[in-house]
Amino acid sequence: MKVLFACTELYPLLKTGGLADVATALPTALHTEGHDVRRLLPAFAALQAGVEIDGPALTLTGPGGPALLGKLQPAPRLLLGRLIATNEQLYLLDAPALFHRPGGPYLDPDGREWADNAERFALLSWAAAWLAAGGDPAWQPDVLHAHDWHTGLAPLYLALSGDQPRPPTVFTVHNLAYQGLFPLQTAQRLGLPPSVLQITGAEFHGQLSFMKAGLQYAQAITTVSPRYAVEITTPEQGCGLDGVLRERQGQLHGILNGVDYAVWNPATDPRIEHRYDASHLEGKARNKSALQQQFGLRARSDALVFGVVSRLSEQKGLHLLPEVLDELVQRGGQLVVQGTGDPSLVEALQQAADRHPGQVGLHFVYDEPTAHRIIAGSDVLLVPSRYEPCGLTQLYAMGYGTLPLVHAVGGLADTVTDASLEYLDDGSASGFVFHGFNSAAMAQAVRRAFALQRRPADWTAVQRNAMALRFDWQHAAQAYATLFTTLMPPAPAT
Repeated sequence: MKVLFACTELYPLLKTGGLADVATALPTALHTEGHDVRRLLPAFAALQAGVEIDGPALTLTGPGGPALLGKLQPAPRLLLGRLIATNEQLYLLDAPALFHRPGGPYLDPDGREWADNAERFALLSWAAAWLAAGGDPAWQPDVLHAHDWHTGLAPLYLALSGDQPRPPTVFTVHNLAYQGLFPLQTAQRLGLPPSVLQITGAEFHGQLSFMKAGLQYAQAITTVSPRYAVEITTPEQGCGLDGVLRERQGQLHGILNGVDYAVWNPATDPRIEHRYDASHLEGKARNKSALQQQFGLRARSDALVFGVVSRLSEQKGLHLLPEVLDELVQRGGQLVVQGTGDPSLVEALQQAADRHPGQVGLHFVYDEPTAHRIIAGSDVLLVPSRYEPCGLTQLYAMGYGTLPLVHAVGGLADTVTDASLEYLDDGSASGFVFHGFNSAAMAQAVRRAFALQRRPADWTAVQRNAMALRFDWQHAAQAYATLFTTLMPPAPAT
């Protein structure tokens, strides 16, 4: 099966969140299953650095599409290349005026959204639809797989491209809260007819929603965990789109993300100082000591070290952390935090560090090596998210024998089993789970972590159980391949 995988990020070349990890691992896993997958990505400089161009450029032509398609100089084109690291083929949408900029993929250097984001990602969506409709005569996909709002218009553009048979589309929601909302009048510049600007189309409370377009026009919708697929059909987590999702519940599938164990494996990880496995946990203790030194914490082997590797935002539940931090330290814990985000949360954490010198370490920059060191060196990883489509850090943490402390939502509830007595007894415990999104519930889970620490044999048993769990991408790839197959038109009778 030929699959066109349209997205905006790719680990390790360009990453702002979990989408980059998925965009790397899932196509590779599908390749292993025998499928021909090509990614389509914007030609951001960071992505171009990891690609060797080895095919002729394709000129984007055809009716419809954003008005800027015929105005940009140089004209947008598709470059066929291969990832240097894996030799996998992909397309880059080369439009220097849109993608060769300072700052990040979505925000300018001052942290504001680019004013022309609608045009930038509409062009990416249109290019995906153009390829799906046969734009490359040498490669015709059987399925178009679009990801998050940035490619949400792709199923719509494909639906508008003509009456002839088109490949089915699958739209994956990685985070429903980010919807790609723009003024309704933007639609004319994007080549969208008035007929789709209805409540049954891409209109959302008087705005154009790229996310809603993907939900309405794709033949199938997936999310990144089974529980999140249920949660987003409710008003509490549906972000205003729960009605649409309830109507399409028959086409909505929850497929749990996986872990790339070539990257996240404490026995082989080159980013940590001491490698280890479940049978040799002394290496983890040495990583804990190295982490304490790196973050200026007191060198105490008996301290329970809590780690955070996250965006610092209310969605991630981290505004609860300052409310439990004093108790955490008073009980003998330490805290290390890596992340960027909400200035008020940054200030609150900095104040806590000032109150507790040698017990709280902060790193308000994201870098991948430090993320690995925190996950390897911490005892507990805090993931108290208000909502969490899947979450990957808790999966990474369990593989490193770092017990996640999570709020029971989305993929966190799907993957972490609380270290309560019944689960300690049957050997399934893998972390600490709290219900009720408030600081009191989180503080109770923190106390349970300290209680388990006082029972070292039980702590080690939970660590080893967590490390034995496997969240393999091959399982997810097989689920996606099965879904793709169900969307295929029946073979003509012979």
